[in-house]
Amino acid sequence: MSVKDNLVSVKDNYDDEYWMRQALQLAVRAQSAGEVPIGALLVLDDRVIGEGWNSPIMHHDPTAHAEIMALRQGGQLLANYRLLHTTLYVTLEPCMMCAGAMIHSRLRRLVYGAADMKTGSHEPRLNLLCHSAANHHIEVTAGVLAETCAALLRTFFRQRRAQQKALKLSHE
Repeated sequence: MSVKDNLVSVKDNYDDEYWMRQALQLAVRAQSAGEVPIGALLVLDDRVIGEGWNSPIMHHDPTAHAEIMALRQGGQLLANYRLLHTTLYVTLEPCMMCAGAMIHSRLRRLVYGAADMKTGSHEPRLNLLCHSAANHHIEVTAGVLAETCAALLRTFFRQRRAQQKALKLSHE
């Protein structure tokens, strides 16, 4: 079922934690496919208009990050590359590429879970989303369900390291 088929207008305003839990479910999809478990959900007026999970390995596409996939889907649904008044929920702080796409899409708001100290594009490292030279600034809420989001990533990478170690030992 596509997001377009599943558009439901919601009478109650859901909070950031509700939407982040939905993004976490998408991250689990990525993990099930052997991808880094990151999920993203694009919301407009309390309805999901785009969703994505990391899939660069599956798609052979270095741009197939969860955020990009959700933005693409939202743009297709709205028939517009400007995603005004939307909020993107993502389980991990976006990278520079994804931050650039968000700025160009004129996203209103970003909500993310875990901080990414290596490649994250928000404070205190780069702060691209609010940079004075950018032609659009995005309201950012950081740390929503941060520990839950970070734990999913830690578990994934711990398992991946164990698999790699076992593979290495089997070849010795």
